Amino acid sequence: MLKFISFATTLIISGQVFSQGCCSGGSGSPIAGGSSQGVLNERQFEISSSFQYSSANKFMVEDHDTLRMFNELRSSYQYTRFAYGVTKKLTFSIEGGYYYNRLQIGLENADTIRSKGVGDLIIFPRYEIINKKTEKRNTEVTLGLGIKIPLGSYNDSTLVYVNPITKQEYYTISPPTVQATNGSQDLIFYGFVMQEYIKPKIKVFANTIYIKKGWNPLSMKFGDYASVGLFVNRMFYKKRIGLTLQVKGEFVGEMKSDKNIDVLALYNIDERSTGSKKVFFVPQLSYSYKNFTLFALTELPVYQYLNGTQVASQFQATAGLAYRFLLSKEQKCDVIEK
Repeated sequence: MLKFISFATTLIISGQVFSQGCCSGGSGSPIAGGSSQGVLNERQFEISSSFQYSSANKFMVEDHDTLRMFNELRSSYQYTRFAYGVTKKLTFSIEGGYYYNRLQIGLENADTIRSKGVGDLIIFPRYEIINKKTEKRNTEVTLGLGIKIPLGSYNDSTLVYVNPITKQEYYTISPPTVQATNGSQDLIFYGFVMQEYIKPKIKVFANTIYIKKGWNPLSMKFGDYASVGLFVNRMFYKKRIGLTLQVKGEFVGEMKSDKNIDVLALYNIDERSTGSKKVFFVPQLSYSYKNFTLFALTELPVYQYLNGTQVASQFQATAGLAYRFLLSKEQKCDVIEK
């Protein structure tokens, strides 16, 4: 149960606004929320899916508010994960998401830019290096190394002008805030530590994640992402209701581009307005019945420092369902001779 709660606590991309660019102040993690995960039992299978809604219309320069450059940034995102316990120490998962919509609504509701579609595929094995149990507490340490592969569009375009005489249409590439993916292959380094205290039945755990971003086909490299999350969990009502509180700090580096490309002119991206430092408070409730667990959480920004001018993190809510079951061992069949 703990391992699921620790996974679900941060299940969707502080965003999944993992793009960067002018007017984009989102998380850099393609994993839904920088999810905290241990390992499954041997031959245990998990299917989990969550829906996230996020919106923001607050702009900041460094750590103070500034004038809005558009009306609202909004997204609806479905994140799904399939995981299998290969052994009692090794778990392998395949994860990915789909945007039902990503909207950037202009001032006075003009010039709305939108997109939808498949995001990234994440292949994410994890290995438990420590599992120690005593009368007073249990300790687990897990490490992971994954890869993020872009499947969706990173260069969706928007109609900006129609020649009134020739009727020829002119398009420009949409900002990263509304793309389904940033288009790069990234490496994911992950660590998870858990301490379960038998008395007073409190579980404390932490995770850290570092994402090394690659270059995309547009010759842009979005800033590397790093985060640290601290969790406290307590179960109630026959261990069916769980309350988990998390404090998460995250860092997103500045974007880089080929020196021969003017990304401001071509893609409306100001590299000086990329990168951030943020702290979130993340409360979560969960309810478990047999092999099913329902959960809901929200990310509340406590502190934000944004380079240049960017839209800040504001409202985000996530709800999901997870199902776990054990695959039975293969049984040998007796051969009946006629």
